[in-house]
Amino acid sequence: MRELIDLDRAQRRRLPDWSEIVDRLRSSTRDTAVAVLRRGGGRPALQPRCGVGGHPEMLALLRALDRAGAPDLLSVTIDSHTRLRHFATADRARRENPGQLNGYPLVAHGWERGRALVDAVGVPLQVRHGSPDGRDLFAVSLAAGITSFEGGGIGYNIPYAKDVPLAESLRAWQQVDAVTAALAGHGVVLERELFGSLTAVLVPPSLSLAMTLLEALLAAEQGVRCVSVSYPQSGEVHQDVAALRAIRSVAARYLPADMTVFTVLHEFMGVFPADRGWAEALVHYGGLVGRIGAADKVITKTRQEAHGIPTAAANAEGLRLARAACSPLLDFIRLNEDRVTEEQAWIETEVAALVEPVLNRAPTLAAGICAAFADGTLDIPFSASVHAHAAVVPLRDPTGAVRYHSPGALPLPRAALDRQRGLLNQRTGRITEKILADINYFAAREPWAAEPEEATA
Repeated sequence: MRELIDLDRAQRRRLPDWSEIVDRLRSSTRDTAVAVLRRGGGRPALQPRCGVGGHPEMLALLRALDRAGAPDLLSVTIDSHTRLRHFATADRARRENPGQLNGYPLVAHGWERGRALVDAVGVPLQVRHGSPDGRDLFAVSLAAGITSFEGGGIGYNIPYAKDVPLAESLRAWQQVDAVTAALAGHGVVLERELFGSLTAVLVPPSLSLAMTLLEALLAAEQGVRCVSVSYPQSGEVHQDVAALRAIRSVAARYLPADMTVFTVLHEFMGVFPADRGWAEALVHYGGLVGRIGAADKVITKTRQEAHGIPTAAANAEGLRLARAACSPLLDFIRLNEDRVTEEQAWIETEVAALVEPVLNRAPTLAAGICAAFADGTLDIPFSASVHAHAAVVPLRDPTGAVRYHSPGALPLPRAALDRQRGLLNQRTGRITEKILADINYFAAREPWAAEPEEATA
């Protein structure tokens, strides 16, 4: 397995032998992330975000959430230095002032401490990071016994990095996927979650699904047969449910028949309301969308998103709010199925228009993706990357659904664009004002709870 992935020489020396890593993963009696998702249980699995710099603090945070929030999975969110492979900088910060880090520097802490995190709680862990090249982090995660790893060569590059060539990030993630496939051959099936949230700012559903579908196809080329496809809650329930359903239908159309696909909803990742009651309602709303959309997993948010890093208590409350939204007591809630079906059909049409030209480009899928980003026929709105045109301008229609105001060079069908422009033409005002209003769609709503938010830790 060593020959499948190129690692930093110093990091390679610190790792145990690959045979020991594989044996430990294979012989573990603990639930894996995939086992939790396969078990289901009639509601989505719930997972909060969390990550702090210090090891004792991270242990305490995971234990507190495991005890108070009853999650199905827990996150180890990685710091930005590690994401960019600045391992020496992350290590220095870990030793001198870990409280300044915006996540857990797993590579700097090392795989032994990673195993301590795994052993500290009763549920599987997932590494969440945002690295365009996650190979060393992936290897340390495996040595730690972590069975879920998020990311991909598109979604963890173009939305996050300013100048990482797309070909480089795709190549790095192909190696991650090659090891993932090899592990499956040894009986160790990882959750490989693909990050459909992208910039998390007014992302049209078809664009999110197109990017994750291309990453899933790249993974399939390496032999991966189990992926999770995530989608960011936009805020309009019919569109969000349609997008979650479209994941399965698009996967069935384009991915290998023997590929297992789990659906993941990221609760709203945009600007959160400062008002506590409205923020709690938004968290509950996300859980409800995940339940109605039959998501396999929901990544939860908290009422403190507008105030800084959430406390463990707020994270636990977010889990409880999302779980309450999945209660059978709410089975009476129904959507307009005709509206959902229509929305899903348009999403699938747009995904096909975005993806199929890339599939027909030679010589390889990876080369086709790079070429499409180069000429703008693939693009991501509000991206800071020099390898994207960022020419796509999305807006919300009067219902709150995210539409294409300007598609840039995306090859979307005329009928789809005419429909979206017709919906958007119902709004008036300057484009910059509408974009700002749409970004602050939930934050700008009238507060209805007078209780102030306490300071966060």
